[in-house]
Amino acid sequence: MIKSNFSGERLRSARMYRGITLTELAKRCNLNKQCISFYENNLNTPDYSKVQIIAKELNFPYDYFFQENGIIAKEEITYFRSLATATKRARISQSIKLQYVAKIYEILMNFISFPKLNLPQFDFNGNEKEIKKIAEIVRKHWQLDNQPIDNLQYILEKNGIIITGFSTKENKIDAFSQQTTIKGKDNYFIAIALGEKPQGRIYFDMAHELGHILLHSWKDNLNNLSKEEFKKREKQANIFASEFLLPEKTFKEDASLYPTTLSYYEFLKNKWKVSIQAMIYKAHIMELMSDNQYEYMMRQISKKGWKKCEPNDYPYLLNENIFQSAIDILIENNVFSSENILDLLKNNGINLYAEDIEEILNLKPNTLKVKEKISPVIHIKNHLKIDL
Repeated sequence: MIKSNFSGERLRSARMYRGITLTELAKRCNLNKQCISFYENNLNTPDYSKVQIIAKELNFPYDYFFQENGIIAKEEITYFRSLATATKRARISQSIKLQYVAKIYEILMNFISFPKLNLPQFDFNGNEKEIKKIAEIVRKHWQLDNQPIDNLQYILEKNGIIITGFSTKENKIDAFSQQTTIKGKDNYFIAIALGEKPQGRIYFDMAHELGHILLHSWKDNLNNLSKEEFKKREKQANIFASEFLLPEKTFKEDASLYPTTLSYYEFLKNKWKVSIQAMIYKAHIMELMSDNQYEYMMRQISKKGWKKCEPNDYPYLLNENIFQSAIDILIENNVFSSENILDLLKNNGINLYAEDIEEILNLKPNTLKVKEKISPVIHIKNHLKIDL
């Protein structure tokens, strides 16, 4: 909804969305930092020309800054896998983008029946020995056998966890997850940092974030956690990912055949969709090799340069997600056109350019491209009547 007053809150959100500081925006707009600060805190209102400049520099529509937030999805917390190293600016930028994803999801819920959240109930008191059992509970609850998971994205989406992917220049961000309350119910979103990472890394990232969703409190302020507590949670999520992706009973049968043969793990990688390093670590934990053998194999991996790039590592692209499916269904069934969808989002406060929406929802390029309507320049004369 358009309002008459400039919104400093939406200016701040747009600036953080783009991951730039007050100083950087002021410099780009040829304004001073205090001026931008006053705008963001509604202590002063920019004139028309300044709003035009700010909108252009942030690449946001002009009228975005005069809208109200029409959707009330409430973010609780965002778990960043690399919280200790990723810059605060980068984390805030990605967190805001995921908030937009949640708001778009809430809008689409009015037209699409999405899968309901389907998580098992159990108690976890922080004991790492319990995590193996929890991974088994999850597999059983989702009716998975103990075989490799061919399409983890599908499994998560089928059980109500929303997956999207962001391209990010901040290579210290691997993946992150967010809980958002929509209409009084918890919803979970996982964002995967796309780029050069192979399937094994992407799958582990997804399973790691699933570990956070299942094991950890979503009411805590992560900034108040000590480094030790944060590392503990990261370790627990890693253990869960390993146990979930590589169930001991069946993986042990495979790995025990040639547990110390490096080339054998290349074969297993294609089967289990998990990195060679993760499998060797799991084999060591299962006591299929001694400490010395494990250290030797890891030295070999380092020597071969496999720590950075293993055999058959190719950039992995997420499959079409539920957002792509939802929008395709709406367009193909003539419920909405691309233009209608953009208008629907805009009317609910999501006033972004189509390219930004396609990026944060991980849609195919031009999914929301508005086709230009061209009226014919010639017409049949009304009085014309032809007798045959």
